[in-house]
Amino acid sequence: MDIFEKCESYTFVREARAAGIYPYFHALESRQDVEVIMEGKRRIMLGSNNYLGLTTNPEVIEAGLRAITTYGTGCSGSRFLNGTLSLHLELEAELGDFLRKEAATTFSTGFQSNLGIISAIVGRHDYVICDRENHASIYDGCKLSYGTMKRYRHGDMEDLEKILQSLPEEGGRLIITDGIFSMGGDIAKLPEIVALAKKYGARVMVDDAHALGVIGEGGRGTASYFGLEEDVDIIMGTFSKSLASLGGFMAADELVVDYVKHNSRPFIFSASMTPANAATALAALRYLRKNPEIVKRLGALSAHMRKGFLDRGVRIRVSETPIIPIYTDDMDTTLAINRDIYDAGVYVNPVFPPAVPPKDCLLRTSYMATHTEELLDEALDIMGGVLERFPQIWAR
Repeated sequence: MDIFEKCESYTFVREARAAGIYPYFHALESRQDVEVIMEGKRRIMLGSNNYLGLTTNPEVIEAGLRAITTYGTGCSGSRFLNGTLSLHLELEAELGDFLRKEAATTFSTGFQSNLGIISAIVGRHDYVICDRENHASIYDGCKLSYGTMKRYRHGDMEDLEKILQSLPEEGGRLIITDGIFSMGGDIAKLPEIVALAKKYGARVMVDDAHALGVIGEGGRGTASYFGLEEDVDIIMGTFSKSLASLGGFMAADELVVDYVKHNSRPFIFSASMTPANAATALAALRYLRKNPEIVKRLGALSAHMRKGFLDRGVRIRVSETPIIPIYTDDMDTTLAINRDIYDAGVYVNPVFPPAVPPKDCLLRTSYMATHTEELLDEALDIMGGVLERFPQIWAR
């Protein structure tokens, strides 16, 4: 059998392009902002994870430019050897302080952070217990480890407890959950997870990729939101969302961070964050600390959009976060609606299996603290005009 046979039989892309409904790889021709030029036309951006809108912040941009001038364009090596800059250490110290943890370390991407943390911590006789709707990087981190992965039904604490009860006494136990789930926008039931972890001798890791800068005191994330900073053992996050850069991190007790830094293959054998990435993440973190009101602004704008959708009868998942999914059911309907919304001047993200079940497809919308109510109302009117042509997806 030719190993490329699978490529020939994969027809979705060719068919979707031919039908004019292919939804991916639209090219930006401007900065990542609340409005963009994409393929020659103005679009209102409702599909970015740039939650605080800091990718265009002058302080953040200037920090990146200074870092390139000072340190050059790249590090040309791993953190383990020649790739550690004083800039990395400065960023890690301020992250640890911000998240009220003893130490932090950075990774080159958010995806790599989960690969590196989980594969180092979870050993051959250990168990890692995951919410079924955790991010793909968590699943891949579990696969890269030598431990046994168990999954509990999304947000189902009874199912989590049954799994914990079934595990043998020997072996470590690590419960991992997204803080804010990236597709649904709902917040993890962290108080219940922490209580079960204490009851059954497990540790807790929270992926705060979509929660840092979004919830908690001053944007400190899920543990802060629930007042559980001392009860969460590992906080993981990314720089590519609220902190307007690229990279990721873990924050934990110093002995845990040191262990990962010396035993994580994805950390040891990858080149370090570029100077510009580290500098822009640090500048964005400092901006957030100086301007905590930006988090409340993001929450207010997200509430404005939820109300706008509900007032129009659009079927959404209601939460407290800037991720608002519109349920569109099947794949064909979702592709058609997404195309029409894009053509009308709004960019959103279509979500299909395996990210969601086959009949639970959705359009994922997300918001920035730099949006205005006027711009969001324009987007609501545009989307409402499209959605009314698809009565099957309206609230019922």
